[in-house]
Amino acid sequence: MRKVIEVKNLIKTYQTGDTSFNALNNVSLTVEEGEFVAIMGASGSGKSTLMNMIGCLDKPTSGQYFLDGIDVSTMTSDELANIRNKKLGFVFQGFNLISRTTALENVQLPMIYAGIKESERIERAKRALKIVGLEKRESHMPNQMSGGQQQRVAIARAIVNDAPIILADEPTGNLDTKTSIEVMEFFVDLNEKHNKTIVLVTHEPDIAEYCKRVVKFRDGQIESDIVKVKNDRF
Repeated sequence: MRKVIEVKNLIKTYQTGDTSFNALNNVSLTVEEGEFVAIMGASGSGKSTLMNMIGCLDKPTSGQYFLDGIDVSTMTSDELANIRNKKLGFVFQGFNLISRTTALENVQLPMIYAGIKESERIERAKRALKIVGLEKRESHMPNQMSGGQQQRVAIARAIVNDAPIILADEPTGNLDTKTSIEVMEFFVDLNEKHNKTIVLVTHEPDIAEYCKRVVKFRDGQIESDIVKVKNDRF
């Protein structure tokens, strides 16, 4: 399979006063096309720092990062923004929807930044909302939807540009158990039926069970990396 994410000897050093510490300490990791990976670890373990690197939201102190074969380690901010919009879809714990715009308008946002004409934006946004089962909620505002529905709008927004990789940071953190299960089943569907590569940060073992591979971080390093023989939930 093709490598879509590859980090080599990644170090991220933060300075606090006269002291410094490595949030990532010589981390190397490869994610292949079509994988569904959970990143786990305690607070301060380095998992969120790694996601920021993978998401082109921060730069490493040293080491290399290849996104779909392209070395993005030394790119400018504008170059990073461009590749981020083309290659990556983001889903966050807090949904990050714009409160005074409809579901359909929220889903269109990445395409506005990409300069896609309005008629195509609307068509693609409708298609993405249908994939997540919200075709009847296009005109609803976020405050007219449940937490699970808002997260599904966020998932639709993440896939609307047909980005091959989805990065999800604690996507069920604000949801109850039943809604978390529904949202995770959508991720499984995107992975298995739409061939999306998914990297998901979670501290919840029940959520990690949906993933096909679990990478655990501790003190800025990978403690374990386990690929399941099969997804036991399905």
